[in-house]
Amino acid sequence: MNDFSDAFATALDLMRSFDPAFIEIVALSLKVSVTAVFFAALLGLPLGALLALKKFPGRGIAVVFLNALMGLPPVVVGLVIYLMLSRAGPFGVFGLLYTPTAMIVAQTVLVLPIIAAIARQTIADLHTEYADQLKSLGAREGQMILTLLAEGRSSLLTALLAGFGRAIAEVGAVMVVGGNIDHYTRTMTTAIALETSKGNLSLAMALGMLLILLTIAVNAAAFGLRRRFSLLGGAS
Repeated sequence: MNDFSDAFATALDLMRSFDPAFIEIVALSLKVSVTAVFFAALLGLPLGALLALKKFPGRGIAVVFLNALMGLPPVVVGLVIYLMLSRAGPFGVFGLLYTPTAMIVAQTVLVLPIIAAIARQTIADLHTEYADQLKSLGAREGQMILTLLAEGRSSLLTALLAGFGRAIAEVGAVMVVGGNIDHYTRTMTTAIALETSKGNLSLAMALGMLLILLTIAVNAAAFGLRRRFSLLGGAS
């Protein structure tokens, strides 16, 4: 119990003092996760809209496959990307293995199915509700997609939040492709795993506490935005 109390007190000191090594790890974690969510949204929102609105052979299979990808094992994703980025892989010439870029790629692959699947369901439900009205107003396909995305912004925000939560908490895939290199590819989750194994519980706990606080802050911000969207929708 004393060890836990000491580690907790040291963790608070590290957070209050803005320890450079601590800040470096946190900054890289945020950079990698936010970038991954950005690219996953850039690909996932149009993909979700396509699967929701376009009718083509095999669409049902594609939807089932997309939903299945939401449960991708992170270490398997890390292994596949490792093989693709290694010297013997098709992208080995770019030298991306054990870099933050490789970690962003891994997190993007993990987050993409979550955003795309939630976007597809959201847009499909809204299309069922508003399709006739939009058609009567003469909305073209592109206008319809933009309108449905705007109308479903609250649910889509939840999708982005879910994606960020998956990314920021990821350890398996980023460990495989990033290598957990000090001052280069060490994130909060990989540092927690390493420092715990070394017995450095104070740094591990400080990172864990900040990770929890960050998750709460993101959820609170998303809740506030969803509430604001609801009020704006009611006012209109």
